[in-house]
Amino acid sequence: MAAPRMISPVTVIFAMPSGSATRRAANSRRLADRTSSIDGRHKPARGVTMRIVVTRPQDDGERTAAALRERGHIVVVAPLLRVEHVPLKLNQTYGAVVITSANAVAAIADHAARAALTALPLYAVGKRSAEAAQAAGFTDIHVAGGDMDDLVRLIVERRPDARAPLLYLAGEDRSGDLIGDLAMHGVAAELAVIYRAAPVSFTAELIGALQSGAVETVLHYSRRSAEQFVAGAKAAGVATQALRLRQLCLSGPIAEVLIQAGARNVAVAKRPDEPSMMALIET
Repeated sequence: MAAPRMISPVTVIFAMPSGSATRRAANSRRLADRTSSIDGRHKPARGVTMRIVVTRPQDDGERTAAALRERGHIVVVAPLLRVEHVPLKLNQTYGAVVITSANAVAAIADHAARAALTALPLYAVGKRSAEAAQAAGFTDIHVAGGDMDDLVRLIVERRPDARAPLLYLAGEDRSGDLIGDLAMHGVAAELAVIYRAAPVSFTAELIGALQSGAVETVLHYSRRSAEQFVAGAKAAGVATQALRLRQLCLSGPIAEVLIQAGARNVAVAKRPDEPSMMALIET
């Protein structure tokens, strides 16, 4: 277990990856080795300016674009998903809050129970969601290593207030079964869907960039956005151009969507986080 890192006045505790997470990371690395070797024709030289499409929802996309521009890259921000908040009804008292996305804390910003929720301990899947929780007012934050298995392990080890269930603030589309995984360890949790990701069509700017060959790489941060990239490209009549790009993916399951659609130049980050995606661009 890693030593706690203190960020005054907020307590943020980081957990080390579990064995299962290590195995999943190894699987992602194997997929990365396999996919990046499918077609190496477009592999960039280190330090070369690239023309990159960022498909994340607007706020996350702008943040990623700013980091890319600082590195000298040319960026087209083309969100393929729009985050919409869902009304939250709280039925009881909870022992802690669990999140697997920064979108979850953004969705409670104007909720009447915000003060009560931010007073609870919070368990975050990774650094980015923990930072968002801190910005939203949470002060007792426990951070897993970026993997769902790590999050389950962290919660089970810390065992928050057993007298009240955990509140899992989540999106409509989720991977894994966090509630079921926790139940297997005797930890009760309640799922509350607080946001959804609505698909967005390709913009005229993105279609034009694909048709003219003005972009060469696209970043994919979720399986859902990768699916919309494939569907949106077909609907816009630019599927061939879209799948010809270098596809950089946050995880193996995201890459699988693109490979199945016919993409030949696919690579996977070593870890499911922003620094690893940035590193992937220059490898």
